[in-house]
Amino acid sequence: MIFVDAPLSGVQIITFDVRCDERGFFGRTFCARTFEAAGLNSNMVQSNLSFSEQRGTLRGLHYQQDPHGEDKLVRCLSGRIFDVAVDLRPDSKTYLQWFGFELSSEKCQALYVPKGCAHGFLTLEKRSQVFYQVSNYFESGSERGLRWNDPAIGIRWPIEPRAISEKDRNHAYL
Repeated sequence: MIFVDAPLSGVQIITFDVRCDERGFFGRTFCARTFEAAGLNSNMVQSNLSFSEQRGTLRGLHYQQDPHGEDKLVRCLSGRIFDVAVDLRPDSKTYLQWFGFELSSEKCQALYVPKGCAHGFLTLEKRSQVFYQVSNYFESGSERGLRWNDPAIGIRWPIEPRAISEKDRNHAYL
């Protein structure tokens, strides 16, 4: 695995080193030792799968309040998504900045989003499937969100969202 610092503090772009032959490819997508050596949390306790039928489905921006904050490792298994992290850590040098990155099944990449960042994504293709691992168990009482179009953040989504849950449409502005 190749780890590259994203412009947002603590966010990592991870490219998988895949071995190709006439059958296709094989690659490791997670190894606790490799993550620890890179200084990342390797204690992923829960895995989640999201499927979106429509292009333009927006999910987020979500985070869990401390002490239930979670690191996330996000991969796109089919389709394409625009994956976004927003830094909500007041002591961070990138506080209230955002970073967006396209993930797809073809790219063999993942995004590591650290605790203290809100996370969300927008599907760029129909039938997009997203798999992510998290470092903490979901606690509904700690679940929080930010408005996807908050002008104080200014995320430049590549397409206009078409499908947003009522909960995500009604998250608070900063």
